[in-house]
Amino acid sequence: MLSEQVQAKTDRELKKYPADQKQSAVMAALRFVQDEKGWISSDDMADVAAYLGMPKMAVYEVATFYHMYNLKPMGKNTLTVCTNLSCTLCGAHDVLEHLEHKLGVGLNEVTADGKFGIREGECMGACVAAPLLTVNNKRICSHLTSEKIDQLLAELDKQ
Repeated sequence: MLSEQVQAKTDRELKKYPADQKQSAVMAALRFVQDEKGWISSDDMADVAAYLGMPKMAVYEVATFYHMYNLKPMGKNTLTVCTNLSCTLCGAHDVLEHLEHKLGVGLNEVTADGKFGIREGECMGACVAAPLLTVNNKRICSHLTSEKIDQLLAELDKQ
């Protein structure tokens, strides 16, 4: 069952669309669940489907198509590194290597303390700022260097 908070936020989102187009709010509803829980389970997808009156498979298709949804727990701070062409040419794999070394985990893994998870992501539309990563799909960190990554990790570790 979706929490009251997720339902209220989804209801506000639904006001943006015609009454017979409730499925238009699926991406927002999934984001609200993830913001609340940190990830989206199969049960959550089924609850979103029921709430919006759409097939479970349709919600699953959305959740698995977009890289911003965590389908398993990914830690308090999910670091998603863009590895598309521009970022790769500008050092994305060096960013990944540095993160893996500093955090002691690999791609799609979470640190033992649950503070950090590392993911690979699709293009984030900021190629001019390559290489880059997002923190919890909310904050973009650009022109990354080892020093910038170390500063970011120290900042996030204090939270």
